[in-house]
Amino acid sequence: MALLEKLFGFDHQKHKIKTEVMAGVTTFLTIAYILAVNPSIFANLAGMGMDTNAVFTSTALAAVIGTMIMAIYAKKPFGLAPGMGLNAFFVFTVCLTMGYSWQFALTAILIEGITSFTGIVDTPPSISPLFCQFEFHNILSFDMLVVVFTFLFVDMFDTMGTLVGVCTKAGMMRPDGRISGLNKAFMADAIATISGACIGASTTTTYVESASGVALGGRTGLTAFSTAVCFIIALFFAPVFLSIPAAATTLVLLIVGLFMMSPIKDINLNDYAESIPAFITIIMMPLAYSISDGILCGVISYVAINSLCGNWKKLNPTLCVLAVLFVMKYIFI
Repeated sequence: MALLEKLFGFDHQKHKIKTEVMAGVTTFLTIAYILAVNPSIFANLAGMGMDTNAVFTSTALAAVIGTMIMAIYAKKPFGLAPGMGLNAFFVFTVCLTMGYSWQFALTAILIEGITSFTGIVDTPPSISPLFCQFEFHNILSFDMLVVVFTFLFVDMFDTMGTLVGVCTKAGMMRPDGRISGLNKAFMADAIATISGACIGASTTTTYVESASGVALGGRTGLTAFSTAVCFIIALFFAPVFLSIPAAATTLVLLIVGLFMMSPIKDINLNDYAESIPAFITIIMMPLAYSISDGILCGVISYVAINSLCGNWKKLNPTLCVLAVLFVMKYIFI
């Protein structure tokens, strides 16, 4: 018990090993679709020399590394894996639209992570075709700056949105609205991103599907550790996961969405200056297919509405500067 407490923040008086392990397995089951979806997205780069089988292995390893760090260092029950949305930006924008190589995109992810500081049974496919495949000769170009900023921006706000949402659901928020150990959670995310880039994975981020494990009672790093172990086991079942369609996870994600909607009851619906930005944030996440875009629209609308209503006490310089930067982001990027 002392070892569990030291490694994962496990308190035998508050937590149960069975609950934490089951929560970790549940989190894995809701995240595991990335093992099938990520290789299918990167298959679009097969003509540029990207090995789809190696992408499966790098995806699983990035999830293992990131989730293990979250478990032992941050001691939080969150699962990490290469992020949806960011992988599409990697493939369809950076490589297929801007015309850069996938090595260029991996280099941008490495810099972004440093800036943040992120048969049935078979032998796992080798990651040697993707390992440390960086391209540094374009590192000072303007396009590299734009790509790094975009990866950093989306990853940071995706992680923040996920942590706030899941911690609220888990009752892990302090009375002052802060999250204890937030810096460690962000550090785990950054180290996972750096490690993922080195093994050929797109940006590794904290998954909102962690809410499923939290809803089952997961509260410590033991939950994340259990999730990481499941990803290690999954490495040896590549043929199975590569054959699973993304649609197979639909029902599970519906339940996750239900869990994430429950904190809405805490929004003051009688205060339109608060409820309208909250509604815009919620509705824009699925419409824009991005947690970060939802947060951006929410911040912009919050500042705009409260400024028009003269509620200056609700605003602060940091929030106003962020709103201006977010507007500029939509205009110029």
